Amino acid sequence: MSLLIIGSIAYDDIKTPAGEVKNSLGGSAIYAALAASKFCESRIVGVVGDDFDKSVIDILNENKIDTEGIEYATGKTFRWVGEYNDLNSAETHDTQLNVFADFEPKIPEAYLDSKYLFLGNIHPALQLQVLEKFGNVEIVACDTMNFWIDTTPELLDDVVRKVNILFINEEEVKSLTHKQNIFDAGECVLSMGPKLVIIKRGEYGAVAMSKDFMFFVPVYPVRHVVDPTGAGDSFAGGFMGTVLQAGEITEDVIKAAMINGTISASFNIENFSFKQLLEASSESIEKRARQLRKFMGL
Repeated sequence: MSLLIIGSIAYDDIKTPAGEVKNSLGGSAIYAALAASKFCESRIVGVVGDDFDKSVIDILNENKIDTEGIEYATGKTFRWVGEYNDLNSAETHDTQLNVFADFEPKIPEAYLDSKYLFLGNIHPALQLQVLEKFGNVEIVACDTMNFWIDTTPELLDDVVRKVNILFINEEEVKSLTHKQNIFDAGECVLSMGPKLVIIKRGEYGAVAMSKDFMFFVPVYPVRHVVDPTGAGDSFAGGFMGTVLQAGEITEDVIKAAMINGTISASFNIENFSFKQLLEASSESIEKRARQLRKFMGL
């Protein structure tokens, strides 16, 4: 069984206190798929342009990622230029949607049997489009951002009501619900339909909330953060990969998924692009997970 991931594929120019890179491969689909690959097979649906380096396909395929759903369009791949002076937030200097501007997810027929679905941070209209194609999925999760909360709130509400799991950061969940307390905000999201909301809190970790269960996980103590880009997508990929591997959602599975999501993000932020995440072995992931559980007294 595979995790189906629909999201962006991008080239990023990034500057952080640790250095600077140009044409760094990223995007929500790439980060989520590589994090998930440590726990399960996955499938990607996204779009790239003429400038896309197709050697990346071999890297993805070698890591149990099916790339049949990557569309090749005429034009340039989505590009983002950003800078982190504060590692908790990025300053965007330029965004070029390019072929992503006209992206309409094309789901290969072979993917239609997917039971686990992660909708990356794309337009809510596209998320709804995808949901219409899948009537028999077991678990649907989605991510979002303030831009969609501000510009397409009604469409986003429709998406939230149709998914099982919502990944959202602290600022976004407050904006979405108009609640300033994250626990009030989480309960508000749960009343909309999801069974589980994962609130990402940056350096303060993350919290998972359902109607009768709550679990906190701190960040793994990374000593030298290089690039936070893709940390949230890596968290989601690690989380969803763990859920698919388990084949169910129980309190114990949620706890394991939160820890594995946190560990996935910890590797991601240690280098630019997905370099460190790609090199992370099952043994190194489990070692950090054991350490984190020990820190938490588990």
